[in-house]
Amino acid sequence: MRSTNTKKKSADPKALPGGLSRKQQSILQKNGFAVTPATRFPKTVKPMLATLVDSPPGGNGWLYEVKWDGYRAVALCNHQQVNLISRNNKSFNDKFYPVYEALVQLDKNAVIDGEICVLNENGIAHFGALQNWRSEADGELAYYIFDLLWYEGRDLTGLPLTGRRALLEALIPPTGIIRYSESFDASPAKLLAATKKMGMEGIMAKKADSPYIQDRSRDWLKIKTNKRHEVVIGGFTNNEGSPKPFSSLLVGVYENGALHYTGKIGTGFNARQQKEMMEIFRKLIIKKCPFTETPDVNQPSRFRPNPPMATATWLKPELVCEVSYAEITGDGVMRHPSFEGMRTDKPAKTVTAEQPLETADILPGKKREKMVRLTKPVGKHSRKSLLNPSEATQVKQVNHHLLKFSNLGKKFWPTEGYTKRDMLNYYYQVAPFIIPYLLNRPQSLNRFPNGINGKSFYQKDITAVAPEWVKQFPYRTSEGEDKNYLVVEDEASLLWMANLGAIEMNPWNSTVQQPDNPDWCLIDLDPDKGNTFQQVIQTAQVVRQVLENLGVKSYPKTSGSTGIHIYIPLGAKYTYDQCQLFGKLIATAAHEQLPAFTSIERMTRNRKGCIYIDYLQNRPKATLAAPYSLRPKPGATVSMPLHWDEVRKGLKMTDFTIKNALERIKSEGDLFKPVLGRGVNLERLLKKFPVQI
Repeated sequence: MRSTNTKKKSADPKALPGGLSRKQQSILQKNGFAVTPATRFPKTVKPMLATLVDSPPGGNGWLYEVKWDGYRAVALCNHQQVNLISRNNKSFNDKFYPVYEALVQLDKNAVIDGEICVLNENGIAHFGALQNWRSEADGELAYYIFDLLWYEGRDLTGLPLTGRRALLEALIPPTGIIRYSESFDASPAKLLAATKKMGMEGIMAKKADSPYIQDRSRDWLKIKTNKRHEVVIGGFTNNEGSPKPFSSLLVGVYENGALHYTGKIGTGFNARQQKEMMEIFRKLIIKKCPFTETPDVNQPSRFRPNPPMATATWLKPELVCEVSYAEITGDGVMRHPSFEGMRTDKPAKTVTAEQPLETADILPGKKREKMVRLTKPVGKHSRKSLLNPSEATQVKQVNHHLLKFSNLGKKFWPTEGYTKRDMLNYYYQVAPFIIPYLLNRPQSLNRFPNGINGKSFYQKDITAVAPEWVKQFPYRTSEGEDKNYLVVEDEASLLWMANLGAIEMNPWNSTVQQPDNPDWCLIDLDPDKGNTFQQVIQTAQVVRQVLENLGVKSYPKTSGSTGIHIYIPLGAKYTYDQCQLFGKLIATAAHEQLPAFTSIERMTRNRKGCIYIDYLQNRPKATLAAPYSLRPKPGATVSMPLHWDEVRKGLKMTDFTIKNALERIKSEGDLFKPVLGRGVNLERLLKKFPVQI
């Protein structure tokens, strides 16, 4: 390990780091921490590498771990100054930002070795998913840590592995994105069989008493369940008449400084990957073949006696990818290779032919047998970000549609610093809750392409701008023009709309299936400048009491601006005329109890500075901010459903914002869910009023 202090001196045997529990201090003392040499915080670390063998070792004195299918990563953690680096010293801080942020929160003075993975719901790591990972929406990241090299001013590399791991386990929380890679006291043969059955890459065998050596060592062994290898890309082919960017990759490995051809890879990549790879390839095209011998890309085989005519394009041998294959033939060429993913963590010059050694030649023996649980299932997690924090333009697949998100760093709320990226991530995370109130409803877009302080405009017609897959609902203008509303069907259409700068979501009260029958009746409490929010609260409480006297349950939410919205479920059983009449009766009854500062006058000049109890929103094509919608207001407020006992003195619009809304929803659930329920019996209710329908 490199250090800024070349002199190592013995530490005070009694000196232990402060702030630890008695148990942690005991583990440190027991495992020799106090007698390790004192050194300054290292600038970088070259990780210890394992030797590939063909079968598990036997004998005692070995620890067995899962071989995680990911990127090797060393975390240099100087408390909250963290540098997460690859095995070739490239930064992973931005690329795998959730791991970096978790290490910052961990706040340790330590150097940790581990593997970054993307896990499926069963806890199985998959390298292809990791290679395509751009944000938390692409999969569940985990940083499996298995070694502690330095801690609180002391170099631990000379301690036995068991001691280092005991210290490491004591320092790491039991849950979270940073996970301790457990070792198993089990039959290595059965362990390997279990990993193969579960679709894992293999196992690691490590000598329990091994020091940490910054080089390849036979104290650490890797045993794979299938044949996989890194290879260097030296070119690609194009088959005659093929519409694909390329047909196959031409790859090889280095031997004595020369690149030897090992085959061509024609499967394992999708159209999107090919397109992205070609963008990189174009910058590396060369005229001369980089392999020691020029491959015959049109060579017939037993199964393809007449292959399509192909042309080869050569590349500077700088790119590394991982490949799985059936076997290596006698002339060193892979059989049935398949692309697994690009490797940005390994320099091309280090990729050599890695032949498994005979384990019996290293360490013969046998170990007692016991099966174990290998992985911890990921389980169901709440949604995290769709878009990563660094790239200004990102393309994501949502509901099988490719969406291009642009200008992501633009400040949509300049005072608070919230960006377009923050807005889109919010709508992705809140989608399961907001979509029920948008689903199959025409939308009126309120667009703020330059944020809340920029010019805004309303847009109903999306005929000329929407992609083919976006659902539309026709309407005719007063001038006789045929146009189309946007209709939300899923997350993709929600995010496409938000990407246009539509900060708030404004759906109809009815769906395209029953456009003349609203799902709810609503009362919109809209204060004037002279009103206090306490008066709005008082008005809402009176509206609630009027409804409760009729035996009707109602559901309030903040508007996210200055008012409060109150919804009554109707179940799409009545017309807009019936709905509006009911709303008018409720508004009138509430106004009669609060005549001093409320009004039901439609004309602003006739309200005389009073709170408008608006029932006229119950009309065809009218829209209102949906539950959980952001609002283009200072603070990035959210229209948040409330418990009625929260509608009291002290409630503020700024209580619910883009920063805390999701935590609130996780805690309280969807309070507005009954609004989409069966609904009230309007005929029976209207009989209680003097006006009849």
